[in-house]
Amino acid sequence: MPDPPLTPFGEQQCRDLCDRFPFHSSIGLLVSSPLRRTIQTTLHAFEPEVSRGVKYFALPEVQETSDLPCDTGSNLSVLKEDFGNRPVDLSLIPEDWDTKKGKWAADHVAVEARCREARRWLKSRDEEHVVVVSHGGLLHYLTEDWTGSGKFQGTRRPFLRRVRKMLFPNAYDPWYTGTGWENVEFRSYHFVEGDEGNASLEETEESRRRRSEKPLTKEEKTQLRETVTKDGGEPLEI
Repeated sequence: MPDPPLTPFGEQQCRDLCDRFPFHSSIGLLVSSPLRRTIQTTLHAFEPEVSRGVKYFALPEVQETSDLPCDTGSNLSVLKEDFGNRPVDLSLIPEDWDTKKGKWAADHVAVEARCREARRWLKSRDEEHVVVVSHGGLLHYLTEDWTGSGKFQGTRRPFLRRVRKMLFPNAYDPWYTGTGWENVEFRSYHFVEGDEGNASLEETEESRRRRSEKPLTKEEKTQLRETVTKDGGEPLEI
């Protein structure tokens, strides 16, 4: 299904997140992927921020990683029709954002470049605390944090993936979650000092404690990234 909306259960998950999110009063900016489900997630889960007029941008650089229909956004004209009367700024979305070509391609090189651009944009903002609502696979690239990526296993093994592709080129793989992030999970990150070019992020100590996660070393992060992205520029399936 192209660019599906949230289900009623998804809407309830967002309301539950709204109730347990402890930082509503400090948020100065909302940002989300322009897919329907992430826009709806932001409007439901961060309703207190929306109600008090916090600026909210849909940022195409943090869209889904794959080019499956369910991960491909709607045309800008459709988004304007669906959300034109809602408090979400669509001005950063170009006409070609949903083509999955060029800058928007579903391959590792393009996704990494988009995420680097998104981090630089976020770092350039004046707001101290920003919420980014995106997708599990994309968030690994945005944060450059591959903890929990054991969930990337399953048919990601090259031989089985190629067999599955030949036999069922459009089939969904139910054993391959594509992310170490849970639904409506939230984590906190800050920018690394002195890294202006890449605008690297690092998870806060409080966030790691909240999910009982031991921080990885730089070498461990590199190894995890190489494991998950070892197919190079091949289209993503996460």
